[in-house]
Amino acid sequence: MPSFSSPGGDTWFINSNEQSIGYILADNGFDVWIGNVRGTRWSKGHCTLSVHDKGTIMGLAAFTMPEIVKMISSAALLCPISYLDHVSASFVLRAVAMHLDQMLVAMGIHQLNFRSDMGVQILDSLCDDEHLDCNDLLSSITGQNCCFNSSRIDYYLEYEPHPSSTKNLRHLFQMIRKGSFAKYDYGWWGNLRRYGHLHPPSFDLSSIPESLPIWTGYGGLDALADVTDVERTIKELRSTPELLYIGDYGHIDFIVSVKAKDDVYVDLMRFLRAQQGMHSSY
Repeated sequence: MPSFSSPGGDTWFINSNEQSIGYILADNGFDVWIGNVRGTRWSKGHCTLSVHDKGTIMGLAAFTMPEIVKMISSAALLCPISYLDHVSASFVLRAVAMHLDQMLVAMGIHQLNFRSDMGVQILDSLCDDEHLDCNDLLSSITGQNCCFNSSRIDYYLEYEPHPSSTKNLRHLFQMIRKGSFAKYDYGWWGNLRRYGHLHPPSFDLSSIPESLPIWTGYGGLDALADVTDVERTIKELRSTPELLYIGDYGHIDFIVSVKAKDDVYVDLMRFLRAQQGMHSSY
């Protein structure tokens, strides 16, 4: 019973064995495969791709591709990112307003790593007290989160935020600016060569097969996957996914909340086992 988790490898194992969804899946008989966004440290061993290439953090985008979705029997999504019209994370909005993605491209920087010397300088320029207070860096990126162990913030920040391919970053910023859920914009000439159109094609959520069982968890305080954007996504699907909405959960609560095992994973495991025809003892 294989399961695939993405985007950042260690995120799924960052809490204790009893609280981390990666361990919980493995302990319940699932083979756990971890995907990594292009540019993270775990992605650098890829046999053909480098940080110059663009991956995706958007599982829903992958599901619109017939060659991908035919390999999937069901999908459980935590705070899925697609439309980004209502992003309210202060750090993200500041970076978009500064055109950080375009600056990195112009400087020939293919990977943004906030632990590098250049990354620290960029972080300092973003986090000036006049526009953005980054004393609580996690909240400035994800929004407020209700239920994680705040004493472990320093530990979490040893792993997060992961480095990312500049192309990934630019793709997300393009969608925020345009209010679209579309492929990467290479400019008119690049789009004509790659897509045969002046503008990048949108991801067609209605092309995801109605027969694909989908479970989605999302939170009322999520500053990245805003409720309005998630509900817009749900409306464009042909199927009616099973939904778990938790009003006081932020973006990372679904992974690091001390209550996620009871609040989220019990229902998620029920869904996965039902698709496998397995008896649930979790």
